[in-house]
Amino acid sequence: MYIKNKTINLKYIEIIIYFIIWLSVFTLPYFIHRENYIVDWEKVIIEWLRLFAYLTIFILNVYLLIPKYLFNKNYKLYISLSILTIIFVLSSSIALQKFLKPSNTLSMPPMEIGPGMPPMELGNNMPAPMGYRAPKAPMEKSLFMIIVDNLIIAFLVFAAGTTIKLMTRWLNEEEKRKDVEKEQLKTELALLRHQVSPHFFMNTLNNIHALIDINSDTAKDAVIRLSTLMRYLLYETSHGQTSLQKEIDFIESYIILMQLRFSKKVKITLDIQKKLPAIQIPPMLFITFIENAFKHGVSYQNESFVIFKLQLIDNQIICKIKNSKNKQVENYNKSYSGIGLTNIRKSLNLLFENDYYLNITENEKEFEVDLKIPIYNNNISS
Repeated sequence: MYIKNKTINLKYIEIIIYFIIWLSVFTLPYFIHRENYIVDWEKVIIEWLRLFAYLTIFILNVYLLIPKYLFNKNYKLYISLSILTIIFVLSSSIALQKFLKPSNTLSMPPMEIGPGMPPMELGNNMPAPMGYRAPKAPMEKSLFMIIVDNLIIAFLVFAAGTTIKLMTRWLNEEEKRKDVEKEQLKTELALLRHQVSPHFFMNTLNNIHALIDINSDTAKDAVIRLSTLMRYLLYETSHGQTSLQKEIDFIESYIILMQLRFSKKVKITLDIQKKLPAIQIPPMLFITFIENAFKHGVSYQNESFVIFKLQLIDNQIICKIKNSKNKQVENYNKSYSGIGLTNIRKSLNLLFENDYYLNITENEKEFEVDLKIPIYNNNISS
């Protein structure tokens, strides 16, 4: 429905543009054939007839020939009918102009016969006064030149109409393509919000099962945190907006549950600004980076680390995620396989367009993600 309404709006805009252009064109003869506030309406009407022929050609081309034949790739029929349309409309217009054109018969000027006497009109058959030279009749274009001039202008009008229509169609298709792409990105974003690996839940349940006999209190806490994660994924992410505090609670629960899987050799640091404001953000913004940090940066045998830092500065949320690199470099280079770094950027583009900053750096020992996203005023809850 949204795409359809957008197409209708573009059609209305196109019609308005055509109306303004042709209204301007039809106004010109009125000003050209006006002297001393007197309008030569005969000449204006003749010009309007000529322009009406071009307008007819333009309308037939834009609203009949192009949609029915050119857009359906019936090029031969389009060219043939275009030529026939131009010939028929122009021939009718030229014939009508010739019929309505005023005669340019020259008459003798009035002769002054004396002071106080009105000038005497001289008939065309009367001899001209001494020394009078009749003015030369203005040279008229030959029929051939009239046809050539009209054909040139008609083809230019035809070409202009075709160009405008093709550009309008291209813009319309481009808008549709962008809308479809946005819908696809929204679907990808919805999948991204449910990206938390099923293996994580399976491993967490196994860890909880093992903890039940060892430390029942820790197991109970793990079950509560796991239910918090599930509730967040099922309900909070479906609204498109969540509070920053809930997002942080989700991340903390995720990291604490991940700690159940690793030994004390894995150092996990959470550096989150205290007293976070009650702002709304899109959910699941950081979990992909965190999950990849654990998945590809933590070693069960060697000492490793994951650092998550979040703070608000100058109306921006600044998030930094740093983790160690294990020795499996080849696997690490595929750290964004699956959803891929491209999809992450697409999701951020969909959410923030050019208002965000994402920089990913790595060396032999560390991998770091630096993400900055804006806090929009309309997302700040009262």
